[in-house]
Amino acid sequence: MSLRARILRMALRAIARPMIARTREPEVARRRFLRTAKLLFRPPPLSLVLPVSHPSPGAWVQNRPSRGGVILYFHGGAYVMGAPETHAAMLADLSRRTGVAAFLPRYRLAPEHPFPAAFDDALAAWDRLRALGHEPTQIVLGGDSAGGGLALALLGHLCRTGAAPAGAFAFSPWTDLTYSGPSLDENARRDALLPVERIDEVRAMVLGAHQDRADDPRISPLFAEFPDPPPVQIHVAQTEILRDDSLRMQDRLARADIRMARDLPHVWPIFHNLLPEAGDTLDVTASFIRRCLDQN
Repeated sequence: MSLRARILRMALRAIARPMIARTREPEVARRRFLRTAKLLFRPPPLSLVLPVSHPSPGAWVQNRPSRGGVILYFHGGAYVMGAPETHAAMLADLSRRTGVAAFLPRYRLAPEHPFPAAFDDALAAWDRLRALGHEPTQIVLGGDSAGGGLALALLGHLCRTGAAPAGAFAFSPWTDLTYSGPSLDENARRDALLPVERIDEVRAMVLGAHQDRADDPRISPLFAEFPDPPPVQIHVAQTEILRDDSLRMQDRLARADIRMARDLPHVWPIFHNLLPEAGDTLDVTASFIRRCLDQN
């Protein structure tokens, strides 16, 4: 682990994790996340972010696109915070590395819009790209944390309907709202960012009136079926509380390329301009995306 990663891990444990643990109001969490993203996450030169509001709200992000295809990327934030703006810098960097433009939907957030609002918006974003002329084999799904779970949930739906994309990737995805993974307990003290004591509260906000649907594949893709899936790549760190949300996806996606890093923070690629490990992971992901698009 690099010196920068060690310093970042200490800073997250000392500042970010306690702040997440004590912040109860979603609006406050959203504002803080947006401020942090503007302060820390810098897009590479010549990046372009184009907000769109209709019919599927979100933002197009690109950095000198040089090839066809599109990345449909769902931001993280536990379904209660995050926005295209918080993740645009990372996607601009990924666009630079792949030559592919990305679309980041502005999906509705809980608790104002609980399950299945996020999934419905994800499907609407897919339909919008299809209406713009993008064939399924020209689209690669992606996401991190809750957005990674959302990408895999959408992947399952598309596989079951016979319209699978070219591929899918996820960073530290949240795939199991039943909380059956041992890493929730094993890594409760080791995770540098996520406070495990908040997970029941967050799940209650996300599920809303559907508290008995934690295993619904639209919110927990660990319980989805993936007939004839395209290539899938998942990145997760050994010390995350969501580690097993990734590792157990191997039971659903037998050919998935699941890569486990060591002691890195949750969704470390978002620190692309700070951590060498983040750049390395984005390089691996970029190669995966290009292979997915080249095989079609």
